[in-house]
Amino acid sequence: MDYPKTQSAGGCPFHHGGNTSMDKPVTKWWPNALNLDILHQGGARTNPMDPDYNHREAVKTLDYAAVKADVHALMTNNQDWWPADWGHYGGLMVRLAWHCSGSYRVQDGRGGGGTGNIRFAPLNSWPDNASLDKARRLLWPIKKKYGNALSWADLILLSGTIAYESMGLKTFGFGFGREDIWGPETDVYWGSEKEWLAPSENRYGDLDDASSLENPLSAVHMGLIYVNPEGVNGNPDPARTALHVRETFARMAMNDEETAALTCGGHTVGKAHGAMAGDKIGVEPESAGYENQGLGWANPDQKGSASDAFTSGIEGAWSKDPLVFDMGFFDYLFNYEWELTKSPAGAHQWKPVDMPESAMPVDAGDGKTPRQPMMTDADMAMKVDPIYNEICQKFMADPAYFRDTFARAWFKLTHRDMGPKANYYGPDVPQEDLIWQDAIPAGSTDYDVAAIKAKIAASGLSAAEMIATAWDSARTFRGSDMRGGANGARIRLAPQKDWAGNEPDRLAKVLGILEPIAAQSGASIADVIVLAGNVGLEQAIKAGGYSVEVPFAPGRGDASDAQTDAASFDVLEPLADGFRNWQKQAYAVSAEEMMLDRAQLLGLTAVEMTVLVGGLRVLGTNHGGNNYGVFTDNVGALSTDFFVNLTDMAYSWHPLKDGTYELRDRATGATKWQATSADLVFGSNSILRSYAEVYAQDDNKEKFVRDFVAAWTKVMTADRFDLVA
Repeated sequence: MDYPKTQSAGGCPFHHGGNTSMDKPVTKWWPNALNLDILHQGGARTNPMDPDYNHREAVKTLDYAAVKADVHALMTNNQDWWPADWGHYGGLMVRLAWHCSGSYRVQDGRGGGGTGNIRFAPLNSWPDNASLDKARRLLWPIKKKYGNALSWADLILLSGTIAYESMGLKTFGFGFGREDIWGPETDVYWGSEKEWLAPSENRYGDLDDASSLENPLSAVHMGLIYVNPEGVNGNPDPARTALHVRETFARMAMNDEETAALTCGGHTVGKAHGAMAGDKIGVEPESAGYENQGLGWANPDQKGSASDAFTSGIEGAWSKDPLVFDMGFFDYLFNYEWELTKSPAGAHQWKPVDMPESAMPVDAGDGKTPRQPMMTDADMAMKVDPIYNEICQKFMADPAYFRDTFARAWFKLTHRDMGPKANYYGPDVPQEDLIWQDAIPAGSTDYDVAAIKAKIAASGLSAAEMIATAWDSARTFRGSDMRGGANGARIRLAPQKDWAGNEPDRLAKVLGILEPIAAQSGASIADVIVLAGNVGLEQAIKAGGYSVEVPFAPGRGDASDAQTDAASFDVLEPLADGFRNWQKQAYAVSAEEMMLDRAQLLGLTAVEMTVLVGGLRVLGTNHGGNNYGVFTDNVGALSTDFFVNLTDMAYSWHPLKDGTYELRDRATGATKWQATSADLVFGSNSILRSYAEVYAQDDNKEKFVRDFVAAWTKVMTADRFDLVA
């Protein structure tokens, strides 16, 4: 059969890469364009599950005991295509779970193991995650067997927990219930560097000041989870490294004791791999050819031997028996002197001085040849730093305490981004409430909602005061790690009651009126705050000419000071809230970009963000009563005036020297309204303008009210995990 001749490359009728290339995205042509992609991650178009699929219901059907048994069996049921160290996959699975969880950062709650994000770029191809693609592929038969009910996120973190159990640790527990994402989190900020492992100076104000690490980052290099194992910028100096270990672990919500426990306990088992030069290793998964089927870091010289594996370039084990969770790490670190050396791959590491071969671990492949152990610079920091040394001495004096501390720290590492225990499933969920879980007592539903609404309506509070207070209570929610929100009413506790963004004087006034109503009715103050917001909203809807009852679900509880780790809530303080047109101070990041960030953490779409901003403006709920963006002559009525006037060509907008804008009548030149960039972006950004025009249409006034109520209710119930079946 004759095939038609193809044209030369210059005349090819196909747009090479036109559907997949990111060489010329909108933001490359127009770098100042507001990128809304962060609000569209993981949408319905990327999710292969049925629209009515409910993972919480599915996970309840899981045979937990069978899954655990299969993961236990995997540890020693070796597969020929990927060799296991000493015939046991424990160390590999610990590293998989650790590196999946270890991307968590407390500043914005992003990263972590709760979504299975390590399956996608960039995490699946970070240098620090070399060969973890093999670990996930080893788990595939188990994932295949149990299907939808067992998420990748659960399986990955379970594998590390079971690995520890199989090596002798009594773990603290495990909770199923994580739900997978289905594509890269392409708009999570991992750093500005354009190359892997770029010098640390790129993300520090002063490399000698570990606290100057750029927020919200927690790792010291692009492509690493924690610190450089060879030392700061690859220069060994355990005392200096200790300062960076302390900072980066603190940014992952770990204190000094937890940090020491995780470092020492993590390196009690398994080994590092650097048996050959890294330039012999193939490209990462995202760069590999089709024939590699998603696997990367090909090692042509490995030849099926665990002894020849390469991951970090560091080579060796940390203890005499790397398949047993014991005190071996401490025995080595504190009973020997250590000196600098290099691995076969050329990486800086530490070796023991005068260790006899009889004390050494054996080769991971042949199981008999003595191999010199090693320590990384971060390991040596546990000995050199006086605070870490003191903690380690305490662990060595009480091995049972060490095991319990490590088990608890491991549980925190692997569950930190799951939120309250309402999100945990399975027989191994610990009964103990932990302070970092932000426990909230169950609230009552046995009260007269209508009677409370009547008391609130007669309280003398304005609609704007009630709406703003409810919004401030709920807006702290972060879908990234399921923290914050209105449930618990922590807005009345330190530190939230004193946050500038919560207008402490107005907040105290509102709480002073609502708290007695709650006490008299048997409802929680958390419920009454939200209910008051609904009452104010219903009043505003009525003032706008409509009658809509805002949905309300009782049952929130009130957290106590004793249940609240005040210091851990500092990171939830809003530094800006575009929904209420407020910034704590001037920032390098624009107001509209910070608004996008807040909207994404709240789980809002771009449409929901648009409708909420437009509605909150005309309701008069701006911080401090400022008038920016209040494009209406009927403040307090829920209307489409914000969109109508924003798109009205009878007016023109003019920038002022302070970075704000004013709207002037084209005919008279008179100033009508003022605005910030967080207002005008809804008219200047082509996507947001398309939404604004929908709500500015004459036929969509009622639709706007319905959409606003739906978006409002979504925010008010974002943390009501008890409402999800």
